[in-house]
Amino acid sequence: MIEVRPGGRRRIDRVLSPDYVADLDRLDLDEVRARRDDAAQEETDLSYLRRLLHGRIDIVKAELKRRAEGGSVAVVDQLATILADNAVAPATGSGRHQTMEPSRAEAHRRHVEALVSDADLSDVVSLPDDRLDLALRTYAAEEASVSQRRREVQAVMDLLNDEIGSRYRAGRASVDDLLAAERARPAE
Repeated sequence: MIEVRPGGRRRIDRVLSPDYVADLDRLDLDEVRARRDDAAQEETDLSYLRRLLHGRIDIVKAELKRRAEGGSVAVVDQLATILADNAVAPATGSGRHQTMEPSRAEAHRRHVEALVSDADLSDVVSLPDDRLDLALRTYAAEEASVSQRRREVQAVMDLLNDEIGSRYRAGRASVDDLLAAERARPAE
């Protein structure tokens, strides 16, 4: 479970703190944008973690289905198909276009692997049914937790985007100023 620690130093702790979106109208536009970008990075990381979990869930479900139906083709031989099925399925939830890369990809992989440390998914055929069932329940519970946190982060992003939009609508922010600032930035 992804816990949010009040006063914590992690990005998710900051982004989901009520103070993060309090009195937005008193902050300068650059600060509001910086907070929005910080929240967007957190959402990108949570989305990446969800994708990792979905992949594990799909692998376990495929093995359980293979066993139930008496299939003879090993899951490892079907991995491309199993993982692609999820990628091309209709989108659900409030997905957003991601323009960022995950900032903690390796930490997320380690986290997902640690959830079911003794269930080696590289050899799901050798795992007993009870271990697969436990793995599936564990991954599904973690995915639900991550999805909930992601929705909370998206709500914060919505508030920040609304504040930015309201400033443009009220004439307190200008596209010309934004473009001038972008041109003044050194190339990365």
